[in-house]
Amino acid sequence: MTKSTIAWVVAAIAFTAAMIFSARWYTTGTSAIAPPPVAQAPESVPPALSPPAPPKIEHPIERVQAEPGPSTPPTLESSDLAMREALASLFEGKLPAFVQPMNLIRNIVATIDNLPRSKAAPRLWPVRPTSGALATMSAGDSLVIAADNSTRYAPAVALVHAIDSKQLVAIYVRFYPLFRRAYRDLGYPEGYFNDRLVAVIDHLLATPSVRQPIALVQSKVLYQYADAELEALSAGQKTMLRIGPENAAVVKAKLREIRYRVAGPIVAR
Repeated sequence: MTKSTIAWVVAAIAFTAAMIFSARWYTTGTSAIAPPPVAQAPESVPPALSPPAPPKIEHPIERVQAEPGPSTPPTLESSDLAMREALASLFEGKLPAFVQPMNLIRNIVATIDNLPRSKAAPRLWPVRPTSGALATMSAGDSLVIAADNSTRYAPAVALVHAIDSKQLVAIYVRFYPLFRRAYRDLGYPEGYFNDRLVAVIDHLLATPSVRQPIALVQSKVLYQYADAELEALSAGQKTMLRIGPENAAVVKAKLREIRYRVAGPIVAR
């Protein structure tokens, strides 16, 4: 117990004792002479509680150079047009058809935040789901992901490979205040979105390498991984497995480029 705490406790005891004495004196009234004043401990003010320290920022985005933009950036609510135009610049001025045009920043932030979780709600995805069904085949008594299933994802992965990482990160930095606002709106008032982004990238890079083909089981309508450990992986890591090892290698290479630009090289801990 600190000195200030002890002083506060003593003051409280002295105040309580004085109240008891006053009540007894008032009811008996046997003395016409007032007793000598009782010395009271000086009043002590409890120390003010310090506000909790804000979380430490691991990867400050402010050190990264932003892409030149308008002097008055849009608000989060009015950012869709500016964000679409910025992203279209990565694809020779034409936004890919699979990009969802509305609520782009909010949906990007929500989806990134959800990738390490068990589910990532499709209604919040910033892109439309890949067309077609998961391709499967029989392997003995087992059902497995077909080798040609990865071709469904090839066009999107080719676009990912072609993206200029430096330009993409410059756009991200330019709009970063809006990404931060969207992240805090999710319920992280002290959150720093770039730290979350880096953590999610590291999580996806840690997706285990799995021997192919991957066995499945069908539960009602949906497929699940037959291996319980694989089925327990996050939504993001399951996606990395589902697109196939070759596509995953391309995506991981791009993720490493992006991570390097927003956080620097990976440091072993």
